[in-house]
Amino acid sequence: MNYQCTTIWILLSAVTGICCAEPATPLLKPEIKKWTKPNAKGKDVEFMTIDGVMVHETDETKQPQPKVVTPGKPSRDGKVGTAPSDAIVLFDGTEESLQNWTDTKGGSSKWKLVDGALESVKKAGYIQTKQKFGSCQLHVEWASPSNVKGSGQGRGNSGVFLMGTYEVQVLDNYNNKTYPDGQAGALYGRKKPLVNACLAPGEWQSYDIIFHRPLFDKDGKVTRKATFTVLHNGVLIQDHVFLSGATSWRGPHSVSDYAAHVDALPIKLQDHGNPVRFRNIWVRPLED
Repeated sequence: MNYQCTTIWILLSAVTGICCAEPATPLLKPEIKKWTKPNAKGKDVEFMTIDGVMVHETDETKQPQPKVVTPGKPSRDGKVGTAPSDAIVLFDGTEESLQNWTDTKGGSSKWKLVDGALESVKKAGYIQTKQKFGSCQLHVEWASPSNVKGSGQGRGNSGVFLMGTYEVQVLDNYNNKTYPDGQAGALYGRKKPLVNACLAPGEWQSYDIIFHRPLFDKDGKVTRKATFTVLHNGVLIQDHVFLSGATSWRGPHSVSDYAAHVDALPIKLQDHGNPVRFRNIWVRPLED
C-alpha cells in the first residue's frame, strides 16, 4: 500500500526517519503533551511539548541549535559542483579520489579516469567504495555515451547500488523505451519512476537519493523495509517508496527477495558493457 504525502514532507521525513505509514513498518511516534495555564490576565494559554521539549524552546541546553553545514555548489555551465561541508567525497575527478574505489574483490579496478570522470569499462566488473554505508543521502552525476548505440536495456546501461544490493537504474531513456521498472530512475524490477526526466545522451545528469536501509530481526525477517526518495535532475521520481524486496535480476520477469545483511555495505556502480561516466559523487550518512 502506498500513501501519498507532499514532496516537502517526504523529503523531511526521509531524512529524519519519520515516515508515512505502511503495514508492518514501525514508526517513530513522538510523545506530545498539551496543557493550558492562565497568564497574568487570567487568559488560558496553551503549552505543548514534543518528546519533552517545549515548542519554540529557546534554552539551548534543552533544544540545541542544528549543526551548521555549508552547502555545496551545484554543477552548472560546464563547471562541476562541490559537496556539502559535512559530506564524504567519494569521487571528485582526481586520481586521489579514485583510490576510494576498488573492484568487488578489493583490488584495483580497471575503470578509467577520463576528463575528470569515472568511466566504466566493458568486462571490468562492478566498482565499489572502500567505505561501507547504510542509510544515507547520496549524490551522483552520470552521463550516458554521446555516441548512441543500441536500444532498450542495451543503451547507456549502468546502475547505482545502495549497500551493493538495492539498485537505482542508470539508462539512456531519452527517446528510448524499455520496460518501465527498468528505465532510468527505477528501483530495478520493483518500482518505476514517477516520470521520465532524462536528458539527451552525453549530457550530465544527477541523482539525489535519500535511502534508509532495511532492518532485520535475529531470524533474518524484515522488520522495516528500505525506503527510497530519488530526484533525477531535480525532479522527484521516487516518492518515499517502501521497497518491497531486493532488485537483483532473477530472469526476465523476476527479481530477488530481501536477504538479511549487515548494517553497512559498499556503494557499487555497475559495469553493464556500456561506457557510462560518473562524477561528483558524495554521501552523507544518516541516522536510522
